[in-house]
Amino acid sequence: MNERLEFLGDAVLEYVVSKELYKNLPDKEEGFLTSLRANIVNTKNLALLAKKLDVGNMIFLSKGEDAGGGRENSSLLADTVEAIIGAIFMDKGIEEAEKFIIENLLDDLDQKLLEPLKDPKSLLQERVQADGYPTPKYEVIEQQGPDHSKVFTVEVQVGNKRLATGKGHSKSIAEQDSAKNALEKIEVKGYNT
Repeated sequence: MNERLEFLGDAVLEYVVSKELYKNLPDKEEGFLTSLRANIVNTKNLALLAKKLDVGNMIFLSKGEDAGGGRENSSLLADTVEAIIGAIFMDKGIEEAEKFIIENLLDDLDQKLLEPLKDPKSLLQERVQADGYPTPKYEVIEQQGPDHSKVFTVEVQVGNKRLATGKGHSKSIAEQDSAKNALEKIEVKGYNT
């Protein structure tokens, strides 16, 4: 049942955030609004909301998932927030779902407008290509932990140069972390270290 509510909640979330950004930022172009929406509805942001609401301590988990750190798993927490939004929508309608989303995910819109709109992978790709290097490549070099709580280590390479590694509970999160670490390294030491 949670997967179906998550599916619905994801659609409601996209709709409400899109509508609010369109309404509140009339001078912004479509590309800007798309990037800002992605920053608001991403796994990291939804997981932070779940932690703020203490969702991890309220969800039912198998013993293995619980023992493996499921209550802190960002992907699981984000999915649960989407399921909650779906449940609010089904039980109380769009107005209450909008209210929940606006109060919990759009309450710091002014702060979000100050943050970079692009994720680290996009920024790294733009940076290395602007400097004349090929597109970065990402490779999983290690997986640890049980299936329900794996930690991936990903290495990012540009050409034949290994730039950095990153970790995360999904390949995507680990790739973003490795890109962020590569950007920091490039800023400090350049490509040659």
